[in-house]
Amino acid sequence: MYINSLLNSLQIYQITYHLQKESQVTKKRQISCNFVTVTPKFVSHLPVKSLLDHPVFEQISRILGREQREAYVVGGYVRDALMGRPCKDIDIVVAGSGIDLAKQYARTLGEKARVSVFRNFGTAMVQTGDTEIEFVGARKESYRRNSRKPIVEDGSLEDDLRRRDFTINTLAVSLHPEQYGTLVDRFGGMDDLENKLIRTPLDPDKTFDDDPLRMIRGIRFATQLDFHIHPDTLKAIQRNHHRIGIVSMERITEELNKIMLSPKPSVGFKLLDKTELLPLILPEISRMKGVEVIDNKQHKDNFYHTLKVLDNISRKSGNLWLKWAALLHDVGKPVTKKFEPETGWTFHAHDYVGARMVPEIFRRLKLPLNEKMKFVRKMVRLHLRPMALVQEEVTDSAVRRLLFEAGDDIDDLMTLCEADITSKYQDVVRKHQANFRLVRKKLQEIEEKDAVRNFQPPIRGEEIMKTFGIPPSKKVGIIKDAIKEAILEGEIPNKREEAWNYMLQKGREMGLKPAGPDQGRQTKSATTGR
Repeated sequence: MYINSLLNSLQIYQITYHLQKESQVTKKRQISCNFVTVTPKFVSHLPVKSLLDHPVFEQISRILGREQREAYVVGGYVRDALMGRPCKDIDIVVAGSGIDLAKQYARTLGEKARVSVFRNFGTAMVQTGDTEIEFVGARKESYRRNSRKPIVEDGSLEDDLRRRDFTINTLAVSLHPEQYGTLVDRFGGMDDLENKLIRTPLDPDKTFDDDPLRMIRGIRFATQLDFHIHPDTLKAIQRNHHRIGIVSMERITEELNKIMLSPKPSVGFKLLDKTELLPLILPEISRMKGVEVIDNKQHKDNFYHTLKVLDNISRKSGNLWLKWAALLHDVGKPVTKKFEPETGWTFHAHDYVGARMVPEIFRRLKLPLNEKMKFVRKMVRLHLRPMALVQEEVTDSAVRRLLFEAGDDIDDLMTLCEADITSKYQDVVRKHQANFRLVRKKLQEIEEKDAVRNFQPPIRGEEIMKTFGIPPSKKVGIIKDAIKEAILEGEIPNKREEAWNYMLQKGREMGLKPAGPDQGRQTKSATTGR
């Protein structure tokens, strides 16, 4: 379908569809277009901004006019512009060589432009400011059964649009001066945008068999855009879910992270579960699903509880790694689940077991094994600690220990634990929320008074050895731990003088004496200066 659109002057084609049966399973749209002026009602019905308001398009159009070549802006940029979403990456499909057009365009920008050429793929990337523009020659693709790497041949614009994953990504806008602003819609992408529908342009079974990553991309688009997946497309994902095995974990995880960063990630994980992809990608999360009943005692469905926690976090934070902590916070429950006749279902130590599982999950998913993994592991290990505080009397000692262990991540930990309140009983929710406010207040008071966040011992091991004239040994560790415990328990303040005197007292209890007349005197710490 062609929609000749000059959005700045509010002109558009009115489209009439004539459906003609092509076979038992497909229909082909025959289209006739009559030029009309857009009414304000139609503009509000399709709330779009000008598609070609970026200066790059006029510059490319001038080149195309001189060279008498065709090129179109396609895919995600057009989709997002029509939806009023921000879009920085621009894809240009060229009749002929995309690399040649990229170089010509880069010359108009002067030295500030950077061109990256990928000859094996027939593409070139131009970076200008914070915008990336990819140029590619129009092509058609075919696939081998055991690979998602396509065999590429030169093709027409229609060939290029036909190879794309979903109809909403097949929209193209002409940049040639004589057709500038003409919107090309061969596969009903405008209708699917309007109806918020994810649908493949061709047979979905072939689409997903050729490139199985498209199955997760479809779920990601549905989650990000708040769209629905067409029933035929959804069934095809389920039929072809086993094909995900040929896709690299890096590409799968890239899509997972985009699902995680969406406003409501639970939508994506429910679709992954429904299409049977979840057990192949995250079996640890899939195993959390279900409720078991013995003697009329049951536990909650930890899969759906986890998704509620993930959505709760997403309303408060865009931190990807805090979201991963939310997804994995109860991952140890299936391993630790046990039925005890007197108390019912228990998940003792699931926080510690879950924390030990985090590195292996990150390793398998090709997620970073650096501080980000350590942060998630810490959140999983500590996620019950604030909850234990709100269920008991909030003591200074318990708050100090929590501050000591969480360090600078205490605010993220509190956010996670508040998101973990998913009870259907509102009085329970209100009680826990009130107690969390008390804990937050206590945390602030204790930190201001005792400075135990990122705790550094006032007395170093070297000082203990020098004072008592002893070599590195178990006794040094015992004294250091005793000082730390005394501070955390509130027996002494977190100050050097009190800690020094406590060290001497503890040494006497262990039968140790200062090595010389000056060794029992306090000196200024070389590290703390206190």
